[in-house]
Amino acid sequence: MSLYGAMSAAYSQISHTVADEEDIFFATTYGAIRNKDDSGVVASVILPDSVDVARYGKKHFWRAAGETFGFNIGLWAFDRYVLKGHYAYISWNTVKENFRHGFEWDDDHLHTNMFDHPYNGSIFFNAGRSNGYNFWQSELFAIGGSAMWEMCMEREYPSTNDIIATPIGGAAIGEVLYRASDLIIDDRTSGAERFGRELAAFVVNPMRGLTRIITGDSWRRRASSGRNFGIPPIRVELSMGGRLITLWDNDEGTKAGVAAEIDIEYGDRYADNSRAPYDYFTFMLEMQGIRSQPLLSRVEIVGRLLSKQIIDRPDLNLNIGLYQHFDFFDSDTIHAERNPSRLFPCAVPYKLGAPASVGGGVMLRYVPLPMMRIDGFVHFNGIALAGILTDFYRDYHRNYNWGSGFAMKAGVNFSLWDDRFSLMLANQFYRIYTWNGYAPEFDWSTTTEGKPVNIQGDASNSIFNHFEASLSYRLWRSLFLTGGFDMYIRNTHYDGMTVSNGQSMTVNPIIESKQLGFHLMLKYRF
Repeated sequence: MSLYGAMSAAYSQISHTVADEEDIFFATTYGAIRNKDDSGVVASVILPDSVDVARYGKKHFWRAAGETFGFNIGLWAFDRYVLKGHYAYISWNTVKENFRHGFEWDDDHLHTNMFDHPYNGSIFFNAGRSNGYNFWQSELFAIGGSAMWEMCMEREYPSTNDIIATPIGGAAIGEVLYRASDLIIDDRTSGAERFGRELAAFVVNPMRGLTRIITGDSWRRRASSGRNFGIPPIRVELSMGGRLITLWDNDEGTKAGVAAEIDIEYGDRYADNSRAPYDYFTFMLEMQGIRSQPLLSRVEIVGRLLSKQIIDRPDLNLNIGLYQHFDFFDSDTIHAERNPSRLFPCAVPYKLGAPASVGGGVMLRYVPLPMMRIDGFVHFNGIALAGILTDFYRDYHRNYNWGSGFAMKAGVNFSLWDDRFSLMLANQFYRIYTWNGYAPEFDWSTTTEGKPVNIQGDASNSIFNHFEASLSYRLWRSLFLTGGFDMYIRNTHYDGMTVSNGQSMTVNPIIESKQLGFHLMLKYRF
């Protein structure tokens, strides 16, 4: 089932107060909120205790700054003395040279630049978040931690893409991890349960776990849970099964293996006039055990920054808002052989990372019949930074172009008989422009590396489209059988480029690659 599947329980307006410019749900008792799907089910929502809100809302700047600084020092020491990475042999001269030279585009793996660096940004972000700072204030720690690393902690020149992706993508990942860890902790427990909760919270959010150890909160027992947000409406789905992928049109074989997926929907998607960042978000992570394919194949986050409810009726809800998006799609070769008589695309079908994206969105729920519910969404986003696969440019680990552009996302979920049957359809369309490509007549011999450096990549514009459909059937209680397919299409138009293709020449080539996937999974809904 999709990340955007219908919520089985959501709640109506909860009274809230504003603290430190961030809306927080506030109460000292338990609440029961009636579903909006008219099923008559009552879902229990645990609201945060005012004592916890006050305690964990106190700001501790020096502790947050020390944790940010200490993490950078610890990571550098590991790179220098354990990995012995050439980039970690720093000195005052390398720091001065970094400031003198300034920023440039780097050539690390897409996974490194578009997931690993944002994850590091989430560590910096949570140094602030775990020490009393709100979402927007914690972003300053992510910016500061990233700037310190780029300017001082490597002998490589500071990276333009990293200083964008690390703090912005780090805020998206960081807030998801912070709220996830908030669901785990419970200061009222002790013994083995307490140890298990603290360990799990540390794994989910290492910086918050470290902060709790430093302050002693990890073992201090209290009368309240210690949660900043209580327990909001939340749905977690874990899917496991098999997946088969194949390249379409190129007749280059198939791959099959196991796959797993986790989908989380947190909060009330139809809340009234929310101004609390990430009081509603969706998170999707896909992993696969397919030979030659990356283990982590897909990560998506959609976090609401603010929203306004337009329609609130028993049979219809309409909500508009501003959303932050984090998107990561990764693949590798299915079959590396090439027919030299044809201009084939790159052996890798697609790669896309978009860690810095924001835009408007619409959420819709319609109940035409008591037995039927329809949930839909539409998003239109501007993308400040993206990386997308290229068929030509290669340098070090880089096989993608940097760019920016926009994205459109839409989806609908049809649910029958209280989710006994559900059909999900969704599509994501991205248009990415590489604004500053190297000139076709560039003399590569003039550079030390023998090719253009510090560039966005090939002058090009690319379309990336992902369509998916799935059908789910409830087998027993919370256990579902899900089957479906998806299709990835990447189409890139290269400007000012001439490519030799056997006996002919192709000017301004347009290259397309398509991948089809099929899956059959068992899904458990928590």
